[in-house]
Amino acid sequence: MVKNLTAVLMSTLIGGSLYAGNYDMQSKGFLGVEVGYATVDGEKAGGFFHEGSAVEYGLRFGAQSDEWRATFLFDYFNSTSDDQSVEKGFLMVDYFLFESQTDLNIRPFVGANVGLINYESTLVDATDFVYGGQAGVVFGVNENIDLDLSYRYSLSGSERVNDLGSIVFGLNYLY
Repeated sequence: MVKNLTAVLMSTLIGGSLYAGNYDMQSKGFLGVEVGYATVDGEKAGGFFHEGSAVEYGLRFGAQSDEWRATFLFDYFNSTSDDQSVEKGFLMVDYFLFESQTDLNIRPFVGANVGLINYESTLVDATDFVYGGQAGVVFGVNENIDLDLSYRYSLSGSERVNDLGSIVFGLNYLY
């Protein structure tokens, strides 16, 4: 499963990077990390659903310009107290609504995500596609560092997982 997820996501990343490089020469690549508080509503042993919550961690990379951002994300959620774990791979596209006219360089955004998850709980192991949206704000610290705070919500195509929600803090290094 992890090999399939890695292959799909790496192909998406390479294709997206090549497309972004040809489309907009003003874009910058970035590498980043994120940490957040997540909830997952998924099936547990016995067929009943439970909403578990825990801290999630992720690595992300992509490209952004003044108007958009395309991000590839690998994220891990493990709630041992709720017996739920999720590995997530997302492709996210965000649109910056406007750029502040002050020295603070604040840019709110809205976006969409699509990806693949692997959900595990007692006697449950499901892999399926997810889709959803996110909204947040990016704070440009300087020319090479961005901080962002966002909320991400995704629905699952699986009968074993209903939805996933996250409040996320991210740090990106632009190059």
